[in-house]
Amino acid sequence: MTARVIALDLDGTLLTPKKTLLPSSLEALNRARAAGYQLMIVTGRHHVAIHPFYQALALDTPAICCNGTYLYDYQAKKVLDADPMPVEKAQLLINLLDEHRIHGLMYVDDTMMYQHPTGHVTRTSNWALTLPEDQRPSFTQVDSLAQAAREVKNVWKFALTDENGQKLQDFAKHVEQTLQLECEWSWHDQVDIARQGNSKGKRLTQFVTAQGWSMQDVIAFGDNFNDISMLEAAGTGVAMGNADDAVKARANVVIGENTTDAIADYINQHLL
Repeated sequence: MTARVIALDLDGTLLTPKKTLLPSSLEALNRARAAGYQLMIVTGRHHVAIHPFYQALALDTPAICCNGTYLYDYQAKKVLDADPMPVEKAQLLINLLDEHRIHGLMYVDDTMMYQHPTGHVTRTSNWALTLPEDQRPSFTQVDSLAQAAREVKNVWKFALTDENGQKLQDFAKHVEQTLQLECEWSWHDQVDIARQGNSKGKRLTQFVTAQGWSMQDVIAFGDNFNDISMLEAAGTGVAMGNADDAVKARANVVIGENTTDAIADYINQHLL
């Protein structure tokens, strides 16, 4: 017997711009779980940065993190499956970051590392201070990302930001062409770089099929370019109203924005 799955992106989708969960979404998702749906978080975030949402949703399913780079079991506190970035590729990417003077946040094992605090780091750190201590994401400032990359077990991805959007777009194209790494936009001013072939859709499909379930029974909610693979792989891909038109064009359904009760309304009207 197959299971019905609701796959949920966080930022820009399930979360409001203030990084909160709408009460209506929580209520509808609880009702869906009671009706037999499996709920899964599928995010670009590191697993250390989704604690409050995972707990608020009272999940027991693994989470797909860093745009499909790995599958994390919160109950056992371990990675179940992963395709991390090869160390030599990470070293070459760090060299390019230095050369082009672009700051990167390196997602590794159980923390996120940086040399220079970017706006992304500052914003997330400030958000973290509003959380209980055991739910706060871990950031580690290091003297050298290159040295750190040699010492950690796994490099999951790099998150790059720059005030010059065109510079960042050009850099991402250069990285794809020269290093054969996967570059996906998770926000209008953030590009995520991971091992080639990694995507939300691929990891979700691997997990669902390994359970003996069907992707036709998956309903996926997303809003950004890194969600497209998931929206297309799912039986029903649902794009948020705040998504880019190019993302909406790849979905089966378009609903309201992430500041509204759109997710709850869709679940209540079409899934329950």
